[in-house]
Amino acid sequence: MSDTRSVLPYGSWPSPIEADDAARGDALLEWVGFLGDDVCWTEVLPEEDGRSGLMRRTADGVDEVLPSGWDVRTRVIEYGGRPWLALSGRAADGLVFTHGPDQRLHRWRPGSDPVPLSPPGGWPGELRYADFAVHGDEIWCLRETVADDTARTARRHLVAIPLDGGAAEDPSRVRELAATHHFMTGPRIEPGGDRVAWLGWDHPDMPWDTTRLMVAAVLPDGTLGAPAVRMGGEGEAVTQADWATDGSGTLYAVSDPDGWWNVHAVDRDGGTRSLCPRPEEFGEALWRIGLRWCLPLLDGALAVIHGVGERRLGILGADGALTDFDDPATEWHFAATDGRRIAAVASSPGRRRTVVLADPADGSVRTVRAPSSEGRSLPSDAPDPDADGAALDADGAAPDAYATTPYRRTYRGDDGEPVHVHVYPPHHPEFTGPGDELPPYLVLAHGGPTSRSHLVLNQEISYFTSRGIGVVDVQYGGSTGYGRAYRERLRHRWGLTDVQDCATAARGLIAEGLADPDRIAIRGGSAGGWTAVASIAAEPGLYRAAAVYYPVLDPASWREETHDFESRYLDGLIGPWPDTADRYAHQSPLREADRIRTPFVLLQGLDDTVCPPAQAERLLQRIDPDTVPYRCLAFEGEGHGFRRSATVAASLRAELRLYADALGFTPAAASSCSPA
Repeated sequence: MSDTRSVLPYGSWPSPIEADDAARGDALLEWVGFLGDDVCWTEVLPEEDGRSGLMRRTADGVDEVLPSGWDVRTRVIEYGGRPWLALSGRAADGLVFTHGPDQRLHRWRPGSDPVPLSPPGGWPGELRYADFAVHGDEIWCLRETVADDTARTARRHLVAIPLDGGAAEDPSRVRELAATHHFMTGPRIEPGGDRVAWLGWDHPDMPWDTTRLMVAAVLPDGTLGAPAVRMGGEGEAVTQADWATDGSGTLYAVSDPDGWWNVHAVDRDGGTRSLCPRPEEFGEALWRIGLRWCLPLLDGALAVIHGVGERRLGILGADGALTDFDDPATEWHFAATDGRRIAAVASSPGRRRTVVLADPADGSVRTVRAPSSEGRSLPSDAPDPDADGAALDADGAAPDAYATTPYRRTYRGDDGEPVHVHVYPPHHPEFTGPGDELPPYLVLAHGGPTSRSHLVLNQEISYFTSRGIGVVDVQYGGSTGYGRAYRERLRHRWGLTDVQDCATAARGLIAEGLADPDRIAIRGGSAGGWTAVASIAAEPGLYRAAAVYYPVLDPASWREETHDFESRYLDGLIGPWPDTADRYAHQSPLREADRIRTPFVLLQGLDDTVCPPAQAERLLQRIDPDTVPYRCLAFEGEGHGFRRSATVAASLRAELRLYADALGFTPAAASSCSPA
């Protein structure tokens, strides 16, 4: 069949996906759970300054659970955690949640306004709560006490807060249960209430390095007995634990003693056995408190999320057999269960983030919140994604027809090590590039760096690919999803391995004749911003432009400026301070900043406590604006990771303007590259 598409230079294809569309098109759906029979989730509302509304799907459609204006979000460890919990299986009993602006724990009952349960916090000493469990007439949870507005100094306890609201005015009614480690997850209470489990770790470890699974008896007076370690320890990271539902006392733990996060059963005597030993990941790095990937069901089976470089939903039977759902989703997040069904956020290369409900009884997966550009007031008969995954927007159009079909690729570096990437080729249903022209490509370095990105339909990536600009998303050494050995490739080599792997990906595309060697750019945020700046300093002849979002750049100062959770992260990424101070100087992107000749745009939130603005300022102090063209956009009210649609749109427009100038193309629509 002949290709009837019109020919236009790459980068100049007219696209219906404008910056404003990309900014609001991918709804940020998180923290799924059940309120009675209703599936609920938090949804970031960019048009309301990034407020997180608690939404649900009822017979009448999608609406907000709480009265207008409540922000269901906790700032625990700055990256947040599970912020709400239904009080029982009955919707009439309501729920508890953390309110974003004041971080207080509140209780809500249907037909009434929320009321505070926890005492007010304030500087010095903001109190934050996350990861809840019900024990009798109390809420047990993690409490974080932050001593200053930089979140540099903090303490954490497991606490019990009465449901009658008495602690709202009388802080003495909050009971401290345990403080075994500097960092902890919330409590998991055994059915019957006899024991409680949690995870803990201390500086300088991060939760993917070394954690310990703690178990303590719940005494008759509601206090805890002496905690004991049941799993984990040096070089082993337990990333989740949950009790069996059958009263057997079995504790399920997702841990990596063999180098992969697999599911283990821990019996009452402390014996452990792997239930499904595979070179796959059944968990993720614990960046947020309360994440779950292994869900005990009432029939004794386990719902598990697993894979290598992707995640599928399966049912792990008591016999060790693992059966996946017949569903195209390749990523499952924020999973929750009512004991029978599993609700989660699912996505795939052909489908944007979608809230779904999976039923093991019949193998069905039903859409709860479709991936429309407008999530609220969705009609109850809103269509599911079709067989090809094309999502419908609120007007019935199909903007995802302009999305590309991504694929996985593995290149080999000079050292022979694999470098896993996701390739998003340029695509437009009506246009193609000239036969004698290769497309420009953006090398995308994800944040973390102990994290990964997902091979899914993404409006922000479609913003570029639908204009004729390819994207290669690099899962550089240190990324999760490929086992501990791949994560450890970055140990003490941050600023080296990641930079080399991004260059390997770019040169791999060039060698295959897929990308124009003279039109390669790099973009990244947070740790990806570090990699982007380090890359244009180390490879000035490879990259012609860079977009740098809220970066960390000066490791020696960052360790003193960043928040408590990551303040010792560099011990593993670079080395212990001050013993390896020479590495800090050598591996910093600022070391050769005076070599940078690549034009760039720098985008920074002024309220960022993870990568404070001072980090970006140190780069600009080393750049001669007469030699290196750059723009710096700073945004009031934005922290680490932009939440407001206007901020995201302005940033994308600034990026496209940079790429057009540096890579030599003219965008089709003036509005697409207008000044931010």
